[in-house]
Amino acid sequence: MSDDVDLSRTHWQVSSYSGANGNCVAVAFLNGRVAIRDSKNPNSGTLTFTTTEWQTFLGKLRSGDTEAR
Repeated sequence: MSDDVDLSRTHWQVSSYSGANGNCVAVAFLNGRVAIRDSKNPNSGTLTFTTTEWQTFLGKLRSGDTEAR
């Protein structure tokens, strides 16, 4: 995804695992890409991944792979 993509109208979803202590992650699904950002500080930057990269990352987390953290 190029840096000039307008994410201002993107529908962000806050993780159900985000707690009241401020550990918040927001995710958006965009045309074969996944974007994530800090929901309490949305202007601090956005990371984007292909859906394959995202699925690989989630699979490693679910399997307990400590290198994915």
